[in-house]
Amino acid sequence: MNTNGINVAHLTNVSSSSTAFFAVLRWGTAAGIAATLAGCATAPPPAPAPARPAPVAAAPVAPVAAQAPVTIGAAPEPARPPSGNASVAGQARTFSTQLATYTSVGYDTVPGWVRDDFAESWPAFIGSCKVMTGRGAEWRQICQRAAAVDGKSNPAIRGFFEREFSVYQIRDDDRKPDGVVTGYFEPEIPGSRSYAPPYIYPVYGQPEDMLFADARKLPPGTGTVAARLEGRNVVVQQGLSTRDMGAPGLYALDLSGITRDTLDRKVRLRIEGRRLLPYYTREEIETKGAPNARVLAFVSSATALYEMQIQGSGRIRLPSGEVVRVAYAEQNGQPFRPTIAQSSSGKPLSTVKTRGLGVELELDDGDDEADSTTAIRTRGFTLALPAASGAVVVPGRRATSPVLGSGIKDPSYVFFKEAGGGAGGPVGAFGVPLSAGRSIAVDPRSTPLGYPVFVSTRTPGSGTPMQRLTIAQDTGGAIRGAVRADYFFGNGQQAATQARRMKERGQLWILLPRGQAVAAAATSSIRTRGAAVGADLPQCLVPQEDACVDD
Repeated sequence: MNTNGINVAHLTNVSSSSTAFFAVLRWGTAAGIAATLAGCATAPPPAPAPARPAPVAAAPVAPVAAQAPVTIGAAPEPARPPSGNASVAGQARTFSTQLATYTSVGYDTVPGWVRDDFAESWPAFIGSCKVMTGRGAEWRQICQRAAAVDGKSNPAIRGFFEREFSVYQIRDDDRKPDGVVTGYFEPEIPGSRSYAPPYIYPVYGQPEDMLFADARKLPPGTGTVAARLEGRNVVVQQGLSTRDMGAPGLYALDLSGITRDTLDRKVRLRIEGRRLLPYYTREEIETKGAPNARVLAFVSSATALYEMQIQGSGRIRLPSGEVVRVAYAEQNGQPFRPTIAQSSSGKPLSTVKTRGLGVELELDDGDDEADSTTAIRTRGFTLALPAASGAVVVPGRRATSPVLGSGIKDPSYVFFKEAGGGAGGPVGAFGVPLSAGRSIAVDPRSTPLGYPVFVSTRTPGSGTPMQRLTIAQDTGGAIRGAVRADYFFGNGQQAATQARRMKERGQLWILLPRGQAVAAAATSSIRTRGAAVGADLPQCLVPQEDACVDD
């Protein structure tokens, strides 16, 4: 789910090697579009597929013959192939983006396909339909036909997917099928609506003084440029020099401190005099307060709050028993640099997994002892969280409470908002509640949000195959790469344990609506193993504003 390097909500684990740091910020985008699922039409007969090699399964199992799809109704009129240089799902055997190669395969070659419990994934798919009906005729018709499917019948659901979608295995830009599957969860921590020890650490909402600039519209370089405000948006004024910055309504924007590499292309800023500066760091927020941000609640543990920021969402249980659910609202735009320590064996921390703004730790030395009650513990290494500093009273704060410094050195900071969701999961970047065990966070450039994705990996701890249909409903700034998924385990202690242990090799297959135009085919450069990516290849499989935008 973030959480933004995109700097957006919800920091998630991402893995590029066993020695790299991972940070994911979850973002909240796309409000759901209400849709009425009605009518019954039918799907086109699948186009014959050319002979193709079977993919290598991340968790191999004995082959099982595919069952014939169940027919529901008559086939709808097939979509017309688009003009130009586009690829069409169900017709193209392979196509590419800058990040990935997609190869058509048969459902009978997808490991575990016929054994999955599709009824578990159906509610998540129907939830995505509430948004996808507004994304084009193909999806509107698919979601209408979904209303006629028996949501408790595995053969009916499996037949629906096999008729409506073509399945493509995702490989990275070097055509490697294996990637990394990690996990995240929704934490719950005790808190209070009012300040009273031990509830002394504020949970802040989005600050009203935060400004935004579109990183794509900023000039290159590290100089200072003139900018004007349009509401809360910062717009660079082209053609003006530093001599003009004293004019009314103009501010000086120093580009040298700007972080541009964010998936949502947003830069977070604030005003100081006539200058526009990066938004406050964690240390500044914790020691000076955030007078322009509403306090949603107070919690007793800086460590637990930090982990909730990592996950990008959470629940705050009040003394009355009431539960306040919070979700990612914004992030301060500062880089994620977790405070880390050595493992209990004395070895330095080698891998950090994150989501939202907290940190999940992971060390591959096998040590499984906790070093400190004030440390976040996952698989044998610890996160150093110094004791809180003294209280500082800040005049003008909205809350009449002292401000405490947690001692956490990470400059990144996540702001929350109160969220609904009822008994379901937290709302992800796609704008719908996440389903435990069936929702994943992905890189929206290679795996668009709302689409079904079959994941083949292994269960954390036991190593048994975990092969199931999931729905891409969340993302994060550090979830980068084609074969990359972050698996939502739900809430509670068991979910937390599983998520913290989850870091397995895996493979992904995306289901694309038959007839849908996807990534344009390359016109000059064809990707080969190890070769340079052609400049004419698109960045996104399916461009969507606020999720994936080709520059």
